[in-house]
Amino acid sequence: MFSEKMMPHFSDTDALGHINNTKPPVWFEGARAAIFKFFTPDLDPKKWQLIIAKIEVSYHGQLFYGQEIEIKTYISRIGGASFDVYQELWQHGEKCVSGTATMINYDYKAQRSKKITDDIRAQLAEHLIENKAA
Repeated sequence: MFSEKMMPHFSDTDALGHINNTKPPVWFEGARAAIFKFFTPDLDPKKWQLIIAKIEVSYHGQLFYGQEIEIKTYISRIGGASFDVYQELWQHGEKCVSGTATMINYDYKAQRSKKITDDIRAQLAEHLIENKAA
């Protein structure tokens, strides 16, 4: 598991004073950088090897400005050319948002998926979560 903490910005709030529901997917993407480095260690976009196939986000509770958020990032599935990243946002001791992104190892020149190498598969497996609770 990867974990990072952040403070929401005032501009992340909506008219009701909560964190806008468009922010968690953006925060989740930022927290996937450690996983991106498995495929592109220097994060150079010209060498990029991933595409996103699907994201799902579930909101379990409200998020608030001025209170620290923890983002937890796991791998929940490893396939031949694709894998799922499961993530959670925690605030005030509660899981407030969870989401899954399906990523595909991709060859941009050939315009097709490619098998995940054994060394990257091993790195992903170190962060595998067996059972994700809803």
